[in-house]
Amino acid sequence: MTARRLIVEADGGSRGNPGPAGYGAVVRDGDTGRIIAEAAEYLGRATNNVAEYRGLIAGLRAAHAIDPAAGVEVRMDSKLVVEQMSGRWKIKHPDMQPLAAEARTVFPPGQVGYSWIPRERNKDADRLANEAMDAGQAGRPWQPRGEPSAHPVASAAAVDEPAPALVLQAPAPQAGWAAAGDQVVATTLVLLRHGETALTPQKRFSGSTGSDPQLSEKGRWQAERAAEALAARGTVEAVVSSPMLRTRQTAEAAAVRLGLPVRIEEGLRELDFGAWEGLTFAEVQERHPEDLDAWLASTRARPTGSSESFAALSQRVGAARDRILARYAGQTVLVVSHVSPIKTLARLALGAPPDAVYRMELSAASLCAVQYYSDGNASLRLFNDTGHLR
Repeated sequence: MTARRLIVEADGGSRGNPGPAGYGAVVRDGDTGRIIAEAAEYLGRATNNVAEYRGLIAGLRAAHAIDPAAGVEVRMDSKLVVEQMSGRWKIKHPDMQPLAAEARTVFPPGQVGYSWIPRERNKDADRLANEAMDAGQAGRPWQPRGEPSAHPVASAAAVDEPAPALVLQAPAPQAGWAAAGDQVVATTLVLLRHGETALTPQKRFSGSTGSDPQLSEKGRWQAERAAEALAARGTVEAVVSSPMLRTRQTAEAAAVRLGLPVRIEEGLRELDFGAWEGLTFAEVQERHPEDLDAWLASTRARPTGSSESFAALSQRVGAARDRILARYAGQTVLVVSHVSPIKTLARLALGAPPDAVYRMELSAASLCAVQYYSDGNASLRLFNDTGHLR
């Protein structure tokens, strides 16, 4: 059988270079040219090149979510990214190296090709990047305008079918959180950490630029137990997942039980651990002691060779949270993610200081829950629940 052909068009921009930045990406059917997925995100302060690489990664992940066996042609108007990813130019800048490495992990070698196109032929991706920057600078989440994807696993920007009626209305907030008579809408995010991988029991760093391991046998068992518990509660109306393989496998186990599709949200991916990927804490302490000390002392410090600090992760995860809340207002949503994003969501809900993430324990396949109210308040309802695994 001939592999499906997909076309990814990606772009990124920065207003100031560095300055307020964002990316846009579309995935087209290779035969018809029809856009079947879109992705866009405001990145905060970044350079043009970082934004372009982030757009490439988002486009590749959206294509992978549609068909991981597809042949992919990437079209970009960035000569730099095309030549570097094609292997003809060396990648010398330290900010670009981990991003290029991350892009290469999405599909197996030989499955992706790169072509340069003039800017006027990259208008859709450019439009999305500018929409994301406009939205971010206005303090609101980017909202898609495209047609829905026909595939059950869509990119962060694909448009949903109309949601089913609310099965169980979330309880109202405590008295005093809104003025008398106000109509307050509650949206619940049930946060599920993925099941174990081979790296989990060894406590090795496993972020967004490493080997992207799959669930182990125990991890698959954990995912099934979590799925059973969620199905028994009967309140989940949508499933959203990080693009990493381990989270998608965990989300799919629940989605099958719940009879729901899985939506991919790029902003839920794990932190980029750079050169620490695959290492234990002791190994990092031995090889990169000064970087590790700095990282533990400040959420603005980055792991060795990483493109991202906890402060940057917080901005990314907060934007992803806002997109989910805007799309699923008043509903209960299963969000499958990783240690760092889930800890960050819990910290933000509590209004705790940034370094609180260093003082939280989160087990594999554990459940947390945060309820968000339309008056701007949030309530952490559950944290690190593993009762379903006993």
